[in-house]
Amino acid sequence: MHRPHRVAVLALDGLLPFELGIPHRIFDRPVGPGGRQLYEVVTCSVRPPGPVRTDADFSITVEQGPEALAAADTVVIPASYELGPVYTEGRLTDELAAAFSRIRPGTRLVSICTGSYVLAAAGYLDGRPATTHWSSAEHFQRLFPSVRVDPDVLFVDDGEVLTSAGVAAGIDLCLHIVRRDHGAAVANDVARRTVVPPHRDGGQAQYIERPVPEAQSASTTGARAWALGRLHQPIQLRDMAEQESMSVRTFTRRFREEAGVSPGQWLTRQRVELARRLLESSDLSIDRIAQEAGFGTAQSMRQHLQAALGVPPTVYRRTFRAGAGVNG
Repeated sequence: MHRPHRVAVLALDGLLPFELGIPHRIFDRPVGPGGRQLYEVVTCSVRPPGPVRTDADFSITVEQGPEALAAADTVVIPASYELGPVYTEGRLTDELAAAFSRIRPGTRLVSICTGSYVLAAAGYLDGRPATTHWSSAEHFQRLFPSVRVDPDVLFVDDGEVLTSAGVAAGIDLCLHIVRRDHGAAVANDVARRTVVPPHRDGGQAQYIERPVPEAQSASTTGARAWALGRLHQPIQLRDMAEQESMSVRTFTRRFREEAGVSPGQWLTRQRVELARRLLESSDLSIDRIAQEAGFGTAQSMRQHLQAALGVPPTVYRRTFRAGAGVNG
């Protein structure tokens, strides 16, 4: 007799209730021929059954201990705000190490958001590509230098080990797993019943605020202020250098030393940020925004936003300005 694929969700102290519920919501829904359940989802703790703290004003009672991990085909690790040495030192606690020792070889491992820290501390991400919440990506990379961190994607599928970006990206990853296991039709049905898109365009790059670095000294400040006031116009490097009475070569060297990027890269980033603000806050057409941000044409702006954010202007506007009319 066919048995459902067993999914064990590991509830750690400090967990986010929303993330804990994602695997249950997604994996409880898929059914096969005759209404047969395709997955069986259980929640377990690193301790014997009992209360587990959340980051909210309530605890939850978990009825299974770490022994549930031994029977799992897939183990899901949601994020926690109480990871202790996992987060600060990159090592498992004794409780976590004992729990992970129960996991059978070949079990599929999945993390949601900063649950990736647990997988990395356990050594499962060594030499692998992975992602985590964008705000933790730099810290994660420093703590686990052998992991190939991609902070711009919603999730990474590396076979038997899968990681997702922050919070709602766990939905994207779980739907992807259903799609991988049972095909697009089953995953799309789950998405419809959960009232979420079966696939989101782009990655988490579109959700990241990327302020341009401030200069540490003031020798090119005037040129930057001058450029910011006329982003809608063509700006040549020599024009910026003239604002500081410098040669192009000297200005370029000073600018890079102070801002951390070249003048051309700085201008492009400023124009991307202006385009983002206009897409979020105005009803201007895509063509008009391209002109206001200094890209000249809508096609040029599409190329730059696609490169910087992973999505074109129309998709970005739909994401961040629900109900807005979209042109172009």
